Amino acid sequence: MKNIAVIGAGTMGNGIAHNFAQFNYNVQLIDISQLALEKGIATISKNLDRMVAKEKISEADKVKTLANITTFTSIKDGVKNATLVIEAATENAILKTKIFKELDEVCPEDTILATNTSSISITQIAAVTNRPDKVIGMHFMNPVPIMKLVEIIRGYNTSDEVMKFTVNLSKEINKIPVQVNDYPGFVANRILMPMINEAIETLYNGVAGVTEIDTVMKLGMAHPMGPLQLADFIGLDVCLSILNVMHDGFKNPKYAPCPLLVNMVMAGKLGIKSGEGFYDYSKGKKSDTVAKMFR
Repeated sequence: MKNIAVIGAGTMGNGIAHNFAQFNYNVQLIDISQLALEKGIATISKNLDRMVAKEKISEADKVKTLANITTFTSIKDGVKNATLVIEAATENAILKTKIFKELDEVCPEDTILATNTSSISITQIAAVTNRPDKVIGMHFMNPVPIMKLVEIIRGYNTSDEVMKFTVNLSKEINKIPVQVNDYPGFVANRILMPMINEAIETLYNGVAGVTEIDTVMKLGMAHPMGPLQLADFIGLDVCLSILNVMHDGFKNPKYAPCPLLVNMVMAGKLGIKSGEGFYDYSKGKKSDTVAKMFR
Protein backbone atom coordinates (compact mmCIF):
# COMPACT_ATOMS: atom_id res chain seq x y z
CA MET A 1 0.00 0.00 0.00
CA LYS A 2 1.85 2.99 -1.26
CA ASN A 3 -0.84 5.17 -2.88
CA ILE A 4 -2.53 7.85 -0.79
CA ALA A 5 -4.89 10.49 -2.17
CA VAL A 6 -5.33 13.74 -0.23
CA ILE A 7 -8.26 16.05 -1.00
CA GLY A 8 -7.64 19.73 -0.34
CA ALA A 9 -4.30 21.52 -0.82
CA GLY A 10 -4.76 24.01 2.03
CA THR A 11 -2.82 24.10 5.32
CA MET A 12 -3.84 20.64 6.52
CA GLY A 13 -3.98 18.95 3.11
CA ASN A 14 -0.51 20.02 2.00
CA GLY A 15 0.87 19.09 5.44
CA ILE A 16 -0.63 15.58 5.21
CA ALA A 17 0.67 15.19 1.64
CA HIS A 18 4.14 16.35 2.74
CA ASN A 19 4.18 13.86 5.61
CA PHE A 20 3.23 10.81 3.55
CA ALA A 21 5.52 11.78 0.64
CA GLN A 22 8.45 12.11 3.04
CA PHE A 23 7.88 8.48 4.06
CA ASN A 24 8.01 7.38 0.42
CA TYR A 25 4.29 7.06 -0.28
CA ASN A 26 2.98 8.06 -3.69
CA VAL A 27 0.65 10.96 -2.95
CA GLN A 28 -2.07 12.26 -5.24
CA LEU A 29 -2.87 15.79 -4.02
CA ILE A 30 -6.30 16.88 -5.27
CA ASP A 31 -7.91 20.32 -5.29
CA ILE A 32 -10.46 21.87 -7.66
CA SER A 33 -8.25 24.98 -7.77
CA GLN A 34 -5.00 24.80 -9.76
CA LEU A 35 -3.81 27.90 -7.88
CA ALA A 36 -4.41 26.17 -4.52
CA LEU A 37 -2.37 23.18 -5.73
CA GLU A 38 0.51 25.44 -6.81
CA LYS A 39 0.41 27.25 -3.44
CA GLY A 40 0.29 23.89 -1.62
CA ILE A 41 3.36 22.54 -3.44
CA ALA A 42 5.19 25.85 -2.84
CA THR A 43 4.43 25.54 0.90
CA ILE A 44 5.69 21.93 0.99
CA SER A 45 8.86 22.99 -0.85
CA LYS A 46 9.44 25.89 1.58
CA ASN A 47 8.93 23.61 4.60
CA LEU A 48 11.34 21.05 3.16
CA ASP A 49 13.92 23.83 2.61
CA ARG A 50 13.65 24.66 6.32
CA MET A 51 14.29 21.01 7.19
CA VAL A 52 17.33 20.94 4.87
CA ALA A 53 18.65 24.15 6.50
CA LYS A 54 18.29 22.53 9.93
CA GLU A 55 20.05 19.41 8.59
CA LYS A 56 17.06 17.21 9.44
CA ILE A 57 16.91 15.95 5.84
CA SER A 58 19.24 16.12 2.82
CA GLU A 59 18.68 17.97 -0.47
CA ALA A 60 18.19 14.53 -2.08
CA ASP A 61 15.44 13.76 0.45
CA LYS A 62 13.70 17.00 -0.47
CA VAL A 63 13.83 16.23 -4.22
CA LYS A 64 12.54 12.68 -3.59
CA THR A 65 9.68 13.93 -1.37
CA LEU A 66 8.49 16.43 -4.00
CA ALA A 67 8.78 13.77 -6.73
CA ASN A 68 6.41 11.55 -4.72
CA ILE A 69 3.57 14.10 -5.05
CA THR A 70 1.36 14.36 -8.14
CA THR A 71 -1.37 17.00 -8.39
CA PHE A 72 -4.89 16.66 -9.79
CA THR A 73 -7.89 18.98 -10.18
CA SER A 74 -10.29 16.03 -10.66
CA ILE A 75 -11.27 13.73 -7.79
CA LYS A 76 -12.08 10.90 -10.21
CA ASP A 77 -8.61 10.99 -11.80
CA GLY A 78 -6.78 11.51 -8.52
CA VAL A 79 -8.25 8.61 -6.53
CA LYS A 80 -7.97 5.95 -9.27
CA ASN A 81 -5.20 3.91 -7.59
CA ALA A 82 -5.57 5.05 -3.97
CA THR A 83 -5.82 2.52 -1.17
CA LEU A 84 -6.66 5.33 1.23
CA VAL A 85 -8.20 8.74 0.56
CA ILE A 86 -7.83 11.47 3.21
CA GLU A 87 -10.25 14.37 2.85
CA ALA A 88 -8.89 17.66 4.23
CA ALA A 89 -11.35 20.18 2.81
CA THR A 90 -12.88 23.14 4.66
CA GLU A 91 -14.56 22.29 8.00
CA ASN A 92 -18.10 22.27 6.62
CA ALA A 93 -20.46 19.29 6.99
CA ILE A 94 -22.36 19.93 3.73
CA LEU A 95 -19.14 20.15 1.70
CA LYS A 96 -17.64 17.06 3.35
CA THR A 97 -20.73 14.89 2.78
CA LYS A 98 -20.83 16.03 -0.86
CA ILE A 99 -17.17 14.99 -1.30
CA PHE A 100 -17.76 11.61 0.39
CA LYS A 101 -20.77 10.88 -1.85
CA GLU A 102 -18.53 11.44 -4.88
CA LEU A 103 -15.65 9.42 -3.39
CA ASP A 104 -17.98 6.50 -2.74
CA GLU A 105 -19.02 6.53 -6.40
CA VAL A 106 -15.56 6.87 -7.99
CA CYS A 107 -13.22 4.98 -5.61
CA PRO A 108 -12.53 1.24 -5.87
CA GLU A 109 -14.73 -0.80 -3.51
CA ASP A 110 -11.93 -1.61 -1.08
CA THR A 111 -10.61 1.98 -0.76
CA ILE A 112 -10.71 3.34 2.79
CA LEU A 113 -12.13 6.85 3.11
CA ALA A 114 -10.74 9.02 5.91
CA THR A 115 -11.62 12.56 6.95
CA ASN A 116 -9.35 15.04 8.70
CA THR A 117 -12.36 16.73 10.32
CA SER A 118 -11.64 18.29 13.70
CA SER A 119 -15.20 18.02 15.03
CA ILE A 120 -17.84 16.80 12.52
CA SER A 121 -19.42 13.38 13.12
CA ILE A 122 -17.69 10.50 11.30
CA THR A 123 -20.95 8.55 11.48
CA GLN A 124 -22.80 11.42 9.78
CA ILE A 125 -20.21 11.57 6.98
CA ALA A 126 -20.14 7.76 6.59
CA ALA A 127 -23.95 7.63 6.29
CA VAL A 128 -23.87 9.16 2.77
CA THR A 129 -21.67 6.29 1.50
CA ASN A 130 -22.30 2.61 0.78
CA ARG A 131 -19.17 1.68 2.76
CA PRO A 132 -19.68 3.06 6.32
CA ASP A 133 -17.43 0.28 7.65
CA LYS A 134 -14.54 1.78 5.62
CA VAL A 135 -14.99 5.40 6.77
CA ILE A 136 -12.79 6.69 9.60
CA GLY A 137 -11.51 9.93 11.12
CA MET A 138 -7.81 10.86 10.95
CA HIS A 139 -7.50 14.18 12.76
CA PHE A 140 -3.96 15.45 12.21
CA MET A 141 -2.62 18.41 14.19
CA ASN A 142 -1.20 21.58 12.66
CA PRO A 143 1.62 21.87 11.55
CA VAL A 144 1.28 18.26 10.32
CA PRO A 145 4.97 17.51 9.55
CA ILE A 146 5.94 18.52 13.12
CA MET A 147 3.05 17.52 15.39
CA LYS A 148 3.13 13.85 16.42
CA LEU A 149 -0.51 13.28 17.36
CA VAL A 150 -3.23 11.83 15.14
CA GLU A 151 -6.69 11.33 16.63
CA ILE A 152 -8.11 8.17 15.04
CA ILE A 153 -11.90 8.40 15.28
CA ARG A 154 -14.05 5.32 15.00
CA GLY A 155 -17.46 5.97 13.45
CA TYR A 156 -20.46 3.92 14.61
CA ASN A 157 -19.93 1.42 11.75
CA THR A 158 -16.13 1.58 11.31
CA SER A 159 -14.75 -1.97 11.19
CA ASP A 160 -11.99 -3.30 13.45
CA GLU A 161 -9.87 -4.04 10.35
CA VAL A 162 -10.06 -0.44 9.14
CA MET A 163 -9.28 0.83 12.64
CA LYS A 164 -6.23 -1.44 12.93
CA PHE A 165 -5.02 -0.53 9.41
CA THR A 166 -5.29 3.22 10.12
CA VAL A 167 -3.51 2.98 13.48
CA ASN A 168 -0.63 1.00 11.92
CA LEU A 169 -0.40 3.38 8.97
CA SER A 170 -0.12 6.36 11.34
CA LYS A 171 2.80 4.67 13.09
CA GLU A 172 4.50 4.07 9.72
CA ILE A 173 4.63 7.85 9.12
CA ASN A 174 6.09 8.39 12.59
CA LYS A 175 2.88 9.62 14.24
CA ILE A 176 1.40 8.65 17.59
CA PRO A 177 -2.20 7.51 16.99
CA VAL A 178 -4.77 7.86 19.77
CA GLN A 179 -8.06 6.01 19.32
CA VAL A 180 -11.23 7.90 20.26
CA ASN A 181 -14.97 7.48 19.76
CA ASP A 182 -17.22 9.59 17.59
CA TYR A 183 -18.74 12.39 19.66
CA PRO A 184 -18.70 16.14 18.84
CA GLY A 185 -15.21 17.62 19.13
CA PHE A 186 -13.68 14.16 19.80
CA VAL A 187 -11.05 14.64 22.57
CA ALA A 188 -8.68 17.39 21.37
CA ASN A 189 -11.28 20.03 20.58
CA ARG A 190 -13.76 19.01 23.25
CA ILE A 191 -11.16 20.11 25.79
CA LEU A 192 -9.31 22.81 23.83
CA MET A 193 -12.20 24.84 22.40
CA PRO A 194 -14.03 25.51 25.70
CA MET A 195 -10.68 26.74 27.09
CA ILE A 196 -10.19 29.11 24.14
CA ASN A 197 -13.83 30.22 24.40
CA GLU A 198 -13.42 30.89 28.14
CA ALA A 199 -10.29 32.96 27.46
CA ILE A 200 -12.32 35.04 24.96
CA GLU A 201 -15.13 35.37 27.56
CA THR A 202 -12.54 36.56 30.11
CA LEU A 203 -11.43 39.26 27.66
CA TYR A 204 -15.06 40.08 26.71
CA ASN A 205 -15.98 40.54 30.40
CA GLY A 206 -13.06 42.89 30.99
CA VAL A 207 -11.34 40.65 33.55
CA ALA A 208 -7.96 41.08 31.86
CA GLY A 209 -6.36 42.09 28.56
CA VAL A 210 -5.07 39.95 25.70
CA THR A 211 -1.42 39.88 26.83
CA GLU A 212 -2.37 39.26 30.47
CA ILE A 213 -4.62 36.29 29.66
CA ASP A 214 -2.02 34.67 27.42
CA THR A 215 0.79 35.34 29.92
CA VAL A 216 -1.15 33.67 32.76
CA MET A 217 -1.64 30.51 30.70
CA LYS A 218 1.94 30.44 29.39
CA LEU A 219 3.71 31.08 32.67
CA GLY A 220 1.14 29.64 35.09
CA MET A 221 0.07 26.52 33.18
CA ALA A 222 3.22 25.95 31.07
CA HIS A 223 1.31 26.29 27.79
CA PRO A 224 3.73 26.99 24.92
CA MET A 225 1.21 29.44 23.44
CA GLY A 226 -1.54 31.48 25.11
CA PRO A 227 -5.17 30.58 24.23
CA LEU A 228 -5.84 33.84 22.36
CA GLN A 229 -2.62 33.53 20.36
CA LEU A 230 -3.52 29.89 19.65
CA ALA A 231 -7.01 30.91 18.49
CA ASP A 232 -5.39 33.34 16.02
CA PHE A 233 -3.11 30.53 14.81
CA ILE A 234 -5.98 28.06 14.34
CA GLY A 235 -8.27 30.67 12.76
CA LEU A 236 -11.17 32.28 14.63
CA ASP A 237 -13.60 31.04 11.96
CA VAL A 238 -12.42 27.46 12.59
CA CYS A 239 -12.81 27.90 16.37
CA LEU A 240 -16.33 29.24 15.88
CA SER A 241 -17.25 26.40 13.53
CA ILE A 242 -16.06 23.74 16.02
CA LEU A 243 -17.87 25.40 18.94
CA ASN A 244 -21.05 25.50 16.86
CA VAL A 245 -20.73 21.78 16.06
CA MET A 246 -20.33 20.97 19.77
CA HIS A 247 -23.14 23.32 20.83
CA ASP A 248 -25.48 21.77 18.24
CA GLY A 249 -24.36 18.23 19.10
CA PHE A 250 -24.57 18.40 22.90
CA LYS A 251 -27.23 21.13 23.26
CA ASN A 252 -25.20 22.27 26.26
CA PRO A 253 -24.83 26.05 26.85
CA LYS A 254 -21.23 25.61 28.02
CA TYR A 255 -20.23 25.18 24.37
CA ALA A 256 -22.04 28.35 23.19
CA PRO A 257 -19.51 30.60 21.41
CA CYS A 258 -18.70 33.91 23.06
CA PRO A 259 -20.45 36.89 21.33
CA LEU A 260 -17.05 38.56 20.88
CA LEU A 261 -15.81 35.57 18.85
CA VAL A 262 -18.97 35.65 16.71
CA ASN A 263 -18.55 39.39 16.06
CA MET A 264 -14.87 39.07 15.17
CA VAL A 265 -15.59 36.35 12.62
CA MET A 266 -18.43 38.42 11.10
CA ALA A 267 -16.03 41.39 10.88
CA GLY A 268 -13.45 39.25 9.04
CA LYS A 269 -10.92 39.32 11.91
CA LEU A 270 -9.88 35.68 11.67
CA GLY A 271 -6.37 35.72 13.15
CA ILE A 272 -3.11 35.16 11.26
CA LYS A 273 -4.84 34.25 7.98
CA SER A 274 -6.60 37.64 7.76
CA GLY A 275 -3.77 39.71 9.27
CA GLU A 276 -5.63 40.52 12.50
CA GLY A 277 -7.36 38.74 15.34
CA PHE A 278 -6.49 39.28 18.99
CA TYR A 279 -3.05 40.31 17.73
CA ASP A 280 -1.98 42.45 14.77
CA TYR A 281 -0.08 40.49 12.08
CA SER A 282 0.47 43.33 9.62
CA LYS A 283 4.24 43.09 10.19
CA GLY A 284 4.49 39.31 10.13
CA LYS A 285 3.04 36.03 11.38
CA LYS A 286 5.06 35.98 14.61
CA SER A 287 3.60 39.07 16.21
CA ASP A 288 3.05 39.89 19.88
CA THR A 289 1.47 43.27 19.09
CA VAL A 290 -2.07 43.34 20.45
CA ALA A 291 -4.71 44.32 17.87
CA LYS A 292 -5.82 47.96 18.03
CA MET A 293 -9.33 46.96 19.20
CA PHE A 294 -7.93 45.50 22.45
CA ARG A 295 -5.24 48.05 23.34
